[in-house]
Amino acid sequence: MAKSGLFIGWGPAARGREQMALALFQETLQYYSRLQQQGEIDSFEPVQLEPHGGDLQGFLLLRGDTDKLARLRVSPEFIALTARATLALDNIGVAGAYLGEGLEQLFGEYGKLLGSLT
Repeated sequence: MAKSGLFIGWGPAARGREQMALALFQETLQYYSRLQQQGEIDSFEPVQLEPHGGDLQGFLLLRGDTDKLARLRVSPEFIALTARATLALDNIGVAGAYLGEGLEQLFGEYGKLLGSLT
């Protein structure tokens, strides 16, 4: 089970760039499929949200090894894909995520810190 992840969120397509956004989404899915086949990520899940009045319209959750995901974030291909996404979509964001065992470790450390305050 992966203990780390990358959350890649996006807002609406920039006006007039909807076709570009759709083509980029398809390219992005192919890119992450290739990374999964190569063992660079464990898995990925694309999510599109229903209309809700907020600025987050969808996200990708990548799961994998902490070190591999860190290398991915600074790879030229990832940087270029993210830069292209900023031209087609509003509100692009990338954030590290704690999953599974990593989440348990995070909250375990948090619990220790809370215990030391009493």
